[in-house]
Amino acid sequence: QVQLVESGGGLVQAGGSLRLSCAASGRTFSRAAMGWFRQAPGKEREFVAGVTGSGGLTYHKDSVKGRFTISRDNAKNTVYLQMNSLKSEDTAVYYCAADTYGTGARMDLGRPDYWGQGTQVTVSS
Repeated sequence: QVQLVESGGGLVQAGGSLRLSCAASGRTFSRAAMGWFRQAPGKEREFVAGVTGSGGLTYHKDSVKGRFTISRDNAKNTVYLQMNSLKSEDTAVYYCAADTYGTGARMDLGRPDYWGQGTQVTVSS
């Protein structure tokens, strides 16, 4: 059974940091693009960051550039999202995703076929 399991979410004050992890099991995703999406209450899910299979190319949406960093460790079948200088507007459920048919870091241009269950990130101001 293929699973993506997120961890690392929680409650943090504005300006603080969190590191999200997404552990994949059931198959290897070393050739798949992987990334993070988020959905805030009352809003549509949005793409946050993506990374190619090799980890050589990354993409971050403008509002998180310079604050968030996506990375992956294929030996551990895990993708990370380091989030610094968090703002209240970063509050959302964060979802890990994998696109086994796509290779580009812009996962919003593809169609992920695997999703995690989500982890809540709450930033208090």
